[in-house]
Amino acid sequence: VVGHLSSALDIIRTIRDPEKPNTLEELEVVTESCVEVQEIGEDEYLVIIRFTPTVPHCSLATLIGLCLRIKLQRCLPFRHKLEIYISEGTHSTEEDINKQINDKERVAAAMENPNLREIVEQCVTEPD
Repeated sequence: VVGHLSSALDIIRTIRDPEKPNTLEELEVVTESCVEVQEIGEDEYLVIIRFTPTVPHCSLATLIGLCLRIKLQRCLPFRHKLEIYISEGTHSTEEDINKQINDKERVAAAMENPNLREIVEQCVTEPD
């Protein structure tokens, strides 16, 4: 599980903030303690990410959650289920956002929006 923990963290630490030139790790949106990995079956793991938006009314929280989900789905080298949440008490509409970023249909619909998809791609692409 430890190896899976560090690979999940390595994947998300380089995601860039949609508005700033910094990574989510530099802004402390994601930290080592925000990643949890549990074994849920033979060679299958539950990966839970709890991220902290920079401000309690951050309008980009949903977008950041989307970036986390897309990058992890693409890059995790093992079978997994993914749950992404806003750290409790750190956002004014955390419940709504948690529902959105964990709803497969809403995530798929968001990624069909060309503008949104472009922003997500810019955030999750590794810097050269």
